[in-house]
Amino acid sequence: MESIKRVNIVRIKGDEAKEEEDVVIKEYPFTIFINDEEVITLLCSPGSLKELMVGFLYSEGFLTSLQDIDRISIDEDKGLGYIYLKNINQFSEKLRGKRTITSGCGKGTLFYNVLDSFKSKKIEKPLAVEVERIKELIREFNKKSELFLNTGGVHSCALCSKDDIILFEEDIGRHNALDKIFGKALLEGIETKDKIILTSGRISSEILIKSAKRQVPVIVSRSAPTSLSVDLAEELGITLIGFARGQKMNIYTNFPSLIF
Repeated sequence: MESIKRVNIVRIKGDEAKEEEDVVIKEYPFTIFINDEEVITLLCSPGSLKELMVGFLYSEGFLTSLQDIDRISIDEDKGLGYIYLKNINQFSEKLRGKRTITSGCGKGTLFYNVLDSFKSKKIEKPLAVEVERIKELIREFNKKSELFLNTGGVHSCALCSKDDIILFEEDIGRHNALDKIFGKALLEGIETKDKIILTSGRISSEILIKSAKRQVPVIVSRSAPTSLSVDLAEELGITLIGFARGQKMNIYTNFPSLIF
């Protein structure tokens, strides 16, 4: 399914008005059902829907591994995703319907209490990575965002080794883009404990928590972190980097893991 829509606009440049065709990013409602019970509707970009569903449900604790999944079915035309689980986590059952409005794009919805994140396991092994290599990864990351270059309406996210970008996704929501990455990593059996997350959006506590649950040791953004994300990163041993642009970046936590 195409992620853009062509529209007619009037473009103003100085004193000149010109009618022409432009493109905008599609906003697509995607409703997720677990064992035929409706759980949530995500507003997203219409791509990598299977990965988005798996990543979102993993982040929210509805599944803990691929072994929890019996089967998956996606109806792109109707915007419906069906996942059938062998066992549903009791913790998630209790939280069903108790949703938290977050700072996400379009008032994102999460099922957990932010304070529960402090119970997350601390990063087992920090990742030693060169600052210059992070700069190179960000430059490569910026070149990959075709949808952003065409529409200006999406966030980007990537999962990287110390050498290369392994997975790349775009979505109207930064949370969705990250869930797509984690869903794809889970489906393809890609380890995340020795990887780096790159994101174009603000690093809020929700983004930090999603990454911490997958034991990602380094998170890098072109944008800013929030105070709670810095506190969480410090608590969990995550290297948090913001404003990574050109030759500049701000390192907020876990400085010793970086090689200058």
